[in-house]
Amino acid sequence: MPLLDVDDCALVVIDVQSDFYPAKRLDVDRLRLNETVQRIAWIAAAAAELKVPTVVTEEEPDHNERTEPAIVTALAADAQTFPKNAFAVSDNPAIAAGIEGTGRHTMVLVGLETDICVAHSALRLQKAGKRVVVVDDATFSPGPAHPAGLRRLTAAGIETLSTKELFYDWVRTIERANAFHRATPHLPVPPGLRF
Repeated sequence: MPLLDVDDCALVVIDVQSDFYPAKRLDVDRLRLNETVQRIAWIAAAAAELKVPTVVTEEEPDHNERTEPAIVTALAADAQTFPKNAFAVSDNPAIAAGIEGTGRHTMVLVGLETDICVAHSALRLQKAGKRVVVVDDATFSPGPAHPAGLRRLTAAGIETLSTKELFYDWVRTIERANAFHRATPHLPVPPGLRF
């Protein structure tokens, strides 16, 4: 898997909404979900700082609420948010146009759910000729659905990496990593990310 070029990446944040998993869902590991949301918020903030264009989707926002506030706060002012009705982002014409409008070839995917919307999006974007990278610790599905989704993506040749790997691919040098951390003292760094 070649290193990612920050100037060729766009970030796609898929359906990380406040009520995507209502309280009555007892199969959801709330601690792991919260950690995932915090990593996604950090990635969104890193994307904003590093000028990586960001597209955000919301599946049935009238039912699932809007994007988690921690993520909204982290987004760049020019991030685009779209409602999503089909599971794969590229099967939604407005989202597909937003992704194409970034002018980037490498799509970095984070969000919900690993085995459905993230997987469908990754597979369709790959088929459309994009390089697709899924951040495995910044995606979520309850229980065994998360590893099942990652297995499917890997079998299809979709690249996966961690939040830490993504960040260091984007900054490439100790100097740029340190400059990023100096410029963003307000960002709580996810555990294990700093050397």
